[in-house]
Amino acid sequence: MYVIAGLGNPGRQYERTRHNMGFMVADVFAAAHDIDVRRIKHKALVGEGRIGDEKVIVVKPQTYMNLSGESLREVVNYYDVPMENLIVVYDDMDLDTGTLRIRKKGSSGSHNGMKSVIYQLQSDEFPRVRIGIGTPPEDDWKDYVTGQVTEKEAEVLTETIKKAAEALECIITEGIDIAMNRFNTGRKHEDD
Repeated sequence: MYVIAGLGNPGRQYERTRHNMGFMVADVFAAAHDIDVRRIKHKALVGEGRIGDEKVIVVKPQTYMNLSGESLREVVNYYDVPMENLIVVYDDMDLDTGTLRIRKKGSSGSHNGMKSVIYQLQSDEFPRVRIGIGTPPEDDWKDYVTGQVTEKEAEVLTETIKKAAEALECIITEGIDIAMNRFNTGRKHEDD
């Protein structure tokens, strides 16, 4: 069994914001596999489905980003999920917009949602899929991450979100090493 956890903030005002990349990837992944993610359980929207022989649970914590770990701790404990089968998807300001980065484990970096997840799980030994959103133009990171993506960003991020959903399927069906080789990308900042 795998748990796909997309991080984000609940509420219409956050739907197309940079901080909701995890929710957007979870939605695209769930739609591609006919998984209905509307049941409320473990402080999250939850849906269950199958990919091949694997049971897959898609989770969108409804605790707001900075408390995401509370929901994921409940999910992991309830389903007794091994850490290597929990895949967390989230935005990352430390990566250029449109970069897709898959890792087997690691620190939270500057991401408060991931700090909460690592603290609540008492582990950073789980895979993660990071979607680059670029750095804010000034030191105003709070407004930046909760702000709507621009039209130009949306073009790039729409493709990255789709690729991230494909990468999740690849992790489940072929393994994380193959997914990292196939999907990890890097984008340079454009000056125009």
